[in-house]
Amino acid sequence: MDNLQPPRTAFPAQDYARSVQRIRQQGQCFICRVVDRSHRYDHHVVFEDADTIVFLNRYPTLLGYCLVSPKKHVEDWARDLSEAQFLALQTIVHRVARAIAATVPTERVYSLSLGSQQANAHVHWHVAPLPPGVPYEQQEFRALSKDNGILELPETDQADLAQAIRSNLRPAGAQEQGR
Repeated sequence: MDNLQPPRTAFPAQDYARSVQRIRQQGQCFICRVVDRSHRYDHHVVFEDADTIVFLNRYPTLLGYCLVSPKKHVEDWARDLSEAQFLALQTIVHRVARAIAATVPTERVYSLSLGSQQANAHVHWHVAPLPPGVPYEQQEFRALSKDNGILELPETDQADLAQAIRSNLRPAGAQEQGR
């Protein structure tokens, strides 16, 4: 895609599917395990407050790709969140998107709520920055697809990236000028 992005490696789809199935069979939830710090992989937390957690995607297709989720196990944002809860969560999504764009070269930030009852039922938003110069045919869903491989990021680089995004987060309610 873009020469500013790290090299790619194949997404370990079979390992991932087995892991998801094992977690579900145990009656557990991936995001709940990230929240309570019982997941076997130490996710790089970018932001956390009493209600929300934000962490780097373990299998990013774009540099700076984060997941934003309520800490409470919620499976349907339209039915299970009040308007106030939804808007509070979207405020965090917006703040994270701006912090990501201030950290890595970004043409546009994608924000989607993805997941399913078969895999990750816990509501979460994918917040992913499209780097400048990506050809149109490689944008949108194609840019997010793990079929194109995932970025190879050493743990130290992930930790540094999480810290950089965290340092660009504006306090809640802070006035922001322009972009």
